[in-house]
Amino acid sequence: MLSALFVIIGVLLLTTGGEALIRGSLAAAKRMGVSPLLSGLLIVGFGTSAPELVVSIDAAINERPDIAVGNVVGSNIGNILLILGMCAVIAPLAVKPLVLRRDGITVVAGAVLFLVLVGGSALARFDAAILLLALVSYLIWAYRTERFGNAPSAELHKAEAQEVTSLPSTKLRIAAAIVFGLALLIVGSQVLLKGAVDIAESLGVSEAVIGLTLVAVGTSLPELTVSVIAAFRRHADVAIGNILGSNIFNVLGILGISALLQPLPVHERILQFDQWVMLGASLVLLLFLYTGRRLSRFEGGLLLLGYVAYVGLSFTVFGG
Repeated sequence: MLSALFVIIGVLLLTTGGEALIRGSLAAAKRMGVSPLLSGLLIVGFGTSAPELVVSIDAAINERPDIAVGNVVGSNIGNILLILGMCAVIAPLAVKPLVLRRDGITVVAGAVLFLVLVGGSALARFDAAILLLALVSYLIWAYRTERFGNAPSAELHKAEAQEVTSLPSTKLRIAAAIVFGLALLIVGSQVLLKGAVDIAESLGVSEAVIGLTLVAVGTSLPELTVSVIAAFRRHADVAIGNILGSNIFNVLGILGISALLQPLPVHERILQFDQWVMLGASLVLLLFLYTGRRLSRFEGGLLLLGYVAYVGLSFTVFGG
């Protein structure tokens, strides 16, 4: 019971801290004259992944690589199967061609790159450098296509940045929001990590299983909140774009930073099972989106069923 309480408190702290950090960072970017497009793309687009980032870094530093890697792989699987599946059931999600050509393909490419780099059963610092270089290349590509290509998503990023910056106004409030957000993220990651490790020990399952499921879903709550609200408001671009952007940053950015700080051995079950589920989910999503430029309710239901099957297999066949 106490372990579950730690997990709940940790998730709440991470969610609150992530939101405060995003708002403070956007307000600071606005005061420094950073364009709404760039700040929306970088801060709003990837800001919802702050909980995953802090938890994976904390786990890597504390030599718990199974949670560090499992958190990212599990989050990417949950983002597609659980969150986008849920959103599509609420309202069919249409998608613009640019999102498919750039973000959708990058999600699949990121999953393939992960498979290639962990071929030696670990992510070394050299692998981390490759992941981070790929992230920088994607950001440059994304900014150029939106800045000079009149992409519809450019207006989305501008609107996101202008809307969120409405909270902190003075320098003191901006600084307080950033410091408060960082503090909550750090404390929340440690509390969540302790609860997750205790639950793994009490259930007799590996830390990888807990990282892939419980921790991954907990750190993905910001993406879940943003995407579900967007689905109810019929803002399909926000729902899909938020998930695709998060998955790209998770694999390229979070694993890149974590492995740069501490090389990460990859659990055998992730090599045998979960990395293939992540790649398969990415390919299925791309297929669904290409077939009709939309994610239908039926397809969303299939994604949800896929996640139920994945969790069931995680605690039974691959629970070790």
